[in-house]
Amino acid sequence: MKHIAIVLAPKRWPLTCVLYGCIVGAMILPIQGCSNPPLKPWHTERLTAEFTVNQLDEIRTFDDYMQLEGRLFAQLEEKVYARTGTGLEYELVRYSSGSAADPQHRKPNWNRSFELPADAPVGGALLLHGMSDSPYSLRALGETLNQHNYWVIGLRLPGHGTAPSGLRYVKWEDMAAVVRLSMTHLASKVEQKPIHILGYSTGAPLALNYSLDALEGSASPLPASLVLISPAIGVHPAAGLAGMKGGLSRIPGLGGLAWLSIQPEFDPYKYNSFATNAGAQVHRVTRSVARRISARSQGGRIELFPPTLVFKSTVDATVSLNAVVDSLLKYLGPKEHELVLFDINRYAAKAKLLIADPAPLSDRLITDEKLTFTLTLVTNENPESLQVVARRKAPFSKDMSETKLLNMAWPTGVISLSHVALPFPPDDPLYGQRPPDNEKVLFLGQMAIQGERGLLKIPYDWLLRLRHNPFYAFLESRTLQWTDTANQQ
Repeated sequence: MKHIAIVLAPKRWPLTCVLYGCIVGAMILPIQGCSNPPLKPWHTERLTAEFTVNQLDEIRTFDDYMQLEGRLFAQLEEKVYARTGTGLEYELVRYSSGSAADPQHRKPNWNRSFELPADAPVGGALLLHGMSDSPYSLRALGETLNQHNYWVIGLRLPGHGTAPSGLRYVKWEDMAAVVRLSMTHLASKVEQKPIHILGYSTGAPLALNYSLDALEGSASPLPASLVLISPAIGVHPAAGLAGMKGGLSRIPGLGGLAWLSIQPEFDPYKYNSFATNAGAQVHRVTRSVARRISARSQGGRIELFPPTLVFKSTVDATVSLNAVVDSLLKYLGPKEHELVLFDINRYAAKAKLLIADPAPLSDRLITDEKLTFTLTLVTNENPESLQVVARRKAPFSKDMSETKLLNMAWPTGVISLSHVALPFPPDDPLYGQRPPDNEKVLFLGQMAIQGERGLLKIPYDWLLRLRHNPFYAFLESRTLQWTDTANQQ
């Protein structure tokens, strides 16, 4: 075990040096007591064919980006796949050719950007996934929108869909630049028809950033509406330290600080390892968007902002519910926006088992007569029932005035949704409620597994987190209603 000695600075040293040393010590000491897993090629190899905002002179269109993406995946094959073994011991290694976790073994490879054209489209839809995710995250919604005659682009954001090492170098400005290219491309395909942006997790602030650019005249077209799923509007303040930690990782001997988490890579469509820089970029984009929204609302609520529909679980270990209200919705013009909250399972979640009941936060919104947006709460019909209803409260109302029975019920053993669950239907072949009939296909969804710890290759806390939405049908139908209504305005 390595030991770090902190030596008091002489008086002649600037106070900032002393503070810097204290911060360094506080960040390094906790991680020295345990050994990190060894880094693999997918952690260390930098793929130089990845897009950056500095390439806009040569990568000017979405088609240019797609061609560059083709070269990027060829480089992934050369630098990562070719250096990874094959065979039974690699069966759960994403970068082992032909393994159960190999996304290139699946057709199509949903890690890559995809485009779903439509004959005589009624509009366009741009899908933006979250940090460490891939276009697979919003695949189901994209296919449904396409079936309803929307021209759809599922965008692979820079740094994603390849190797976790991409998160070490990506900047949120790179992602924002590709969002602009994609919106321009969609506009050329649907002409004057409305275009909607669906943003999941970090995709949400990217959608907001683009919308603000469009309102200010630096981007076009203005989205007809936004649909934000588990939006990363606010993250923990400690995320701000990620930038400093990332800088320290360049010091010889401190390379491990480049990673917040190093995990086995068995998920075909999502990185399990998480780079420090990724946390820093989420913090940067959320702070930038929050500042811009606050500044633009100084003269009153923001008018002409695209109608915004937000889906959020009342419990979310990743992003803040308060921020959705206090950093976004309260600043927008009245009556055009909606927040849909998925409550916990009130029948199964007895108070003694909960660390913190989210009810007080929901109650705050339910009793607030000044809310300018519609509030919908998806919850148990009553505490003694598994049946689910949608209770609706109109803007400026005193209480929930509408209750709709959804003909849905909480599945056995499910106590709540999660940050990652919302965009995935129960029949998702990878994350769904039950495995597909083909036993050779990797399944990472709901599994009832018990036994001794240390036996499985997949971490137990990973298995515990719900990865599909039992009420996805409601989310999907509300999304279609939202976009169709916005088309008519």
